[in-house]
Amino acid sequence: MTQEARPGAVAPEIVIVGMTQSGRTFRPSDWAERLCGMMSIFGEDRHLSYSPYLKPVIADGLTCVVVDRKLESLDPSAFKFLLDFAHDNELTMRPGRDPNSVGAVTDNNERRAAEPAPQRSS
Repeated sequence: MTQEARPGAVAPEIVIVGMTQSGRTFRPSDWAERLCGMMSIFGEDRHLSYSPYLKPVIADGLTCVVVDRKLESLDPSAFKFLLDFAHDNELTMRPGRDPNSVGAVTDNNERRAAEPAPQRSS
């Protein structure tokens, strides 16, 4: 199900796509995890967690990073760094998914990269 965008509405997410403007796949292949790892924190459980504002995903077979626009007001320098990273590496960007969609798989075949693959039954 697709919703119409409101005129002048700003998408709540920006997706940095692992494809350069010239059509090449961005390398190294783990760039999204590395970029998101820069803003990771160790929780009380001593496990590393990605920031809730920055997530690696696979969308249409491409590695991407979803940036929540809330980061722009919470940490402007981090937000600027991410946009500069995309610009400096000539990566394509697009608006993120509809905030009303739920679940790991969306209309545009996007899923969280860290999500485990479904188990096959024997």
